[in-house]
Amino acid sequence: MKILFILAWIKLFSKVLYNLYLLLFMFTPFTIKGCSLELLKPAEKGIITFCNITHEQIRKQLLETGVDIGNKITVIQKFPVLQIKVNDINIAINIETARAIYVRIIDNE
Repeated sequence: MKILFILAWIKLFSKVLYNLYLLLFMFTPFTIKGCSLELLKPAEKGIITFCNITHEQIRKQLLETGVDIGNKITVIQKFPVLQIKVNDINIAINIETARAIYVRIIDNE
């Protein structure tokens, strides 16, 4: 009889701990630190972390204009074309190219 009582308390205690876990960790605010370039809003800045551009000519053109890993990039406008700024150069790119460029979001300076 005493064992059943202890098991019931353990079961109840585990439910309480689980609910406490949900309150503390599942509903805490979070921030996004990185994303593809297409998700940045105008005036947001990021540092390029990865480029997955498969078209060789487009990749070479972007590298020549400064779109390379480690460089800071700013979204100027998103419509009608995505316009970005890298190394004080404004560049217009299509949305497919923007999806292939990943950035770590940084605070506006």
